[in-house]
Amino acid sequence: MPVVWMLRRVASRMLQRPACGCQAPVLPGRFLGTSPQQIPADANFHSTSFSEADQPRVLITGGLGQLGVGLASFLRKRFGKDNVILSDIRKPPEHVFLSGPFIYSDILDYKNLREIVVNNRVTWLFHYSALLSAVGEANVSLARAVNITGLHNVLDVAEEHGLRLFVPSTIGAFGPTSPRNPTPDLCIQRPRTIYGVSKVHAELMGEYYYYRYGLDFRCLRYPGIISADSQPGGGTTDYAVQIFHDAVKNGRFECNLKPSTRLPMMYIDDCLRATLEVMEAPAESLSMRTYNVNAMSFTPAELAQEILKHVPEFQITYNVDPVRQAIADSWPMNFDDSNARKDWGWKHDFDLPELVTTMLNFHGSESRVAQAN
Repeated sequence: MPVVWMLRRVASRMLQRPACGCQAPVLPGRFLGTSPQQIPADANFHSTSFSEADQPRVLITGGLGQLGVGLASFLRKRFGKDNVILSDIRKPPEHVFLSGPFIYSDILDYKNLREIVVNNRVTWLFHYSALLSAVGEANVSLARAVNITGLHNVLDVAEEHGLRLFVPSTIGAFGPTSPRNPTPDLCIQRPRTIYGVSKVHAELMGEYYYYRYGLDFRCLRYPGIISADSQPGGGTTDYAVQIFHDAVKNGRFECNLKPSTRLPMMYIDDCLRATLEVMEAPAESLSMRTYNVNAMSFTPAELAQEILKHVPEFQITYNVDPVRQAIADSWPMNFDDSNARKDWGWKHDFDLPELVTTMLNFHGSESRVAQAN
């Protein structure tokens, strides 16, 4: 990509600190949004806010994973169906394909990614392409390619075209030497999975591009995300999704973690709202580029106890997977998200009782429809 690196060299020269030692300005002539609103050379372009007539043009990579489809639906309600493009390398289900714009995108193909951004006038990019913790450990070389090389392509495209970029991080970005209860935003991070290592890499690279090139990078460290309308995706916290499927269908569940394994969790509605809120937050309100967000923290035993209140015949057994258990034991037990709450007003809606009621109502109604059919 000689043209890209030539542009990078020009940009680098323009961003050299002046002799006076004052901070170098962001490149002049950046544009953000679909209308040509020029940003002064002495201002950070990421402070631009969008009017109703100037909605962002959104691209979601890895859109067929646990969060992408839900995020697309959520953002389409906010910005309009045609302004949110879902993308993946897999064939989408028919209902996803018909619900709004969908295109093929391979994040390992820089040219393809760049063409999508240019041809669709993309201004916001949500980068969800990644191999999760347990799946990544089973295929480290693929996880390294997707999670790290793919990230580099996304960073370069976002920087080149002045995008606002969101990359999710995870509780897996911490390791056994991190404080676990609670885990603050800033502390030692020494993860022991390729997934966690790649997410620390993403956090640091995004922050570097912010300070070095003015890239508007924003990142949230998600806890375990629980969603009613998606299947588990190979993550260590996915037991908390599968348990509801099995409770309604079979009345029993075999858990691959110990009953006392405490992990932070969040219902998907809170997750999607947090993601949009941090993306819409004024730049001046953000004291950092990566934030913890949290809603609740529970163990498999506590979750099963809450389910029993609704499904008295429910039974849980334990068949511990040593790989997943070792991963879980190296992760935070609880997140300190006080900075997110202070800086941009984060507040969760779903606690454990609301979570269980919502999930069982969804799967219960789904089961009754299936039986009727």
